[in-house]
Amino acid sequence: MVFKAVSEKIDFDAVKESTTLTGEALAKKQARDKELEAIIKGEDNRTLLVIGPCSSDNEDAVLDYAHRLAKLQEEVKDKVFMVMRVYTAKPRTNGDGYKGLVHQPDAEGKPNLINGIKAVRNLHYRVITETGITTADEMLYPENLPLVDDLVSYIAIGARSVEDQQHRFVASGIDVPTGMKNPTSGNLNIMFNGIYAAQNKQDFLFNGEEVQTSGNPLAHAILRGSTNEYGKNIPNFYYDDILDTINTYEKMGLQNPFIVIDTNHDNSGKRYLEQVRIVRQTLINRDWNEKINKFARGFMIESYLEDGRQDTPEIYGKSITDPCLGWDNTEQLIREIHATLSK
Repeated sequence: MVFKAVSEKIDFDAVKESTTLTGEALAKKQARDKELEAIIKGEDNRTLLVIGPCSSDNEDAVLDYAHRLAKLQEEVKDKVFMVMRVYTAKPRTNGDGYKGLVHQPDAEGKPNLINGIKAVRNLHYRVITETGITTADEMLYPENLPLVDDLVSYIAIGARSVEDQQHRFVASGIDVPTGMKNPTSGNLNIMFNGIYAAQNKQDFLFNGEEVQTSGNPLAHAILRGSTNEYGKNIPNFYYDDILDTINTYEKMGLQNPFIVIDTNHDNSGKRYLEQVRIVRQTLINRDWNEKINKFARGFMIESYLEDGRQDTPEIYGKSITDPCLGWDNTEQLIREIHATLSK
């Protein structure tokens, strides 16, 4: 064995003790979770925005953003429902670079996972209890799900994780909406096989126990584009792409067919301002086609306080991972979405 324990075994229950939702905060989260479930099921026709920083690297900046978003949510709540991205673990293709709050609670410091998992819970808890907005995170490490399962209202399975059987099986036991991205290859069959696995009962080993899940009927598709063998971005948010996705949903007979358009990543080529155009084009497509309007009712948008990105956290509220829309552009885009949907 080449694994060396550098800490005692983590007691998740003890970590959760001081950041467990109770009272009014718990009731508000439960109410918003019911609203979100109704949106995924098509019982509520509002548009879903899973929106926020690419990575939640700075607690003060994330909370600043959350307060602004919560205020704006109240203004647009008749047409738009927002869940805030509080992403705390980042996939790194070659293992280098910032891996998220769970690894580095101090973005410029050394890895410290014990303090990292406490920081993750504390951040989700503070966003919910201090602003009333509910949160989303990416399930990069399935074994860490018990760390946030009582706090997070939306979970994403990333492009590099969607092919992994453990991610699919764990997703089948999640009781909140779980978006599954198409892989970087763009192969939609892989994504739909993942959704199928997540929506059905599974038996497997999880954190040292044999478990059986009931299936997650709220698992659904996130279209995030792809990259070809020459490194060229291949978007998949276009009119025919969405219709192809709907047709596959119908052929497979999956539950609650819902489509989220990821406006960044390979759809935008990580050109953050392109997110505005992608939303606009999708809203036009929705207006043009009844099926698209029915099924493609979600957007995943990367935004923060400042436009763009930076290599090190020098500018407050500016991403240190993928480039994001700044707050002024974000506010303008959300108001535009609301105005378009109100016509």
